[in-house]
Amino acid sequence: MARAKRHYIPGQIWHITHRCHKREFLLKFAKDRRRWLQWLFEAKKRYGLEVLNYSVTSNHIHLLVVDGKDRKAIPNSIQLIAGRTGQEFNQRKGRKGAFWEDRYHATAVEDGDHLSQCIVYIDLNMVRAGVVSHPSEWPFCGYNEIQEPRRKNVLINYDRLRQLLGFDAYDGLKASHKGWVESFLNNGENRRNDKWTRSIAVGSKNFIRNIKTAMGVMAKGRKNVESGESYQLREPQIPYGNFFEAQKSAIDTENTCFWELNYNDSRR
Repeated sequence: MARAKRHYIPGQIWHITHRCHKREFLLKFAKDRRRWLQWLFEAKKRYGLEVLNYSVTSNHIHLLVVDGKDRKAIPNSIQLIAGRTGQEFNQRKGRKGAFWEDRYHATAVEDGDHLSQCIVYIDLNMVRAGVVSHPSEWPFCGYNEIQEPRRKNVLINYDRLRQLLGFDAYDGLKASHKGWVESFLNNGENRRNDKWTRSIAVGSKNFIRNIKTAMGVMAKGRKNVESGESYQLREPQIPYGNFFEAQKSAIDTENTCFWELNYNDSRR
């Protein structure tokens, strides 16, 4: 059973990360990365998932999505994508056991500048890993799709992305997106930053304040961390080995709900 870690607050942009079980390289074959993307496309058709960016690596995925009208769209989509990808791999390899870590992590991201930074961070994942020198060389991320929108098998909601980034025309978004990536590549800022993968939320001071208000009593013990021009809402420090373990906590149901997924596909 894969579950979100740890909260769901309606109406947000979410950067989701999900790792293979024990960080194994279970997505090392291109056919499995392609299947993950094909199931992402299916989730978009079935549940109306609004995708802003994505990247599939050899042992984890990044998925940037925004809440639509149906709050079940995101958990149902992760259930479908993760479950079917794991099931197909296990059947093909004659493998048994978990394919994914128990919990996926979701970080709320403010729109505008923070969203653009998160998009670039996702784009440059395999550059940081030393696999490619430019994101255009990695076919399993959203960089090329943002730069050259598709007519078939479209994954990214281009119009929604344009709106959230504050552009009147998509050509302006494309040019800026390319410039953001080149800037990070040229100035040496392309380093791993766990604010995108460990925080509850990333954004301005007011954004973090609003997230804490929405969390209600669950905000107790969480701390604000200032990092350059952004703020993070972080969990209390815990051992890394416990990061994906189950946590049972009550959340104010007026503001939040659990992302609880029930499936057995990836554990066959």
